[in-house]
Amino acid sequence: MAEIINLRLARKRKERADMDEHAAANRTKYGQPKSARKKREAEKALAAKRLDGHKREPEA
Repeated sequence: MAEIINLRLARKRKERADMDEHAAANRTKYGQPKSARKKREAEKALAAKRLDGHKREPEA
């Protein structure tokens, strides 16, 4: 005999699982503190500045 399930509860369980998946994706995407994000941006800007400083000008 088949197992009887409550469709309303099954739908809610699926919706919660989907929301948990979405939340996990957002945590990895937006989960960095502001200070760490600013530090990473500053390091990237410094690296770009150093690279530009080492470029040679073409002779005309």
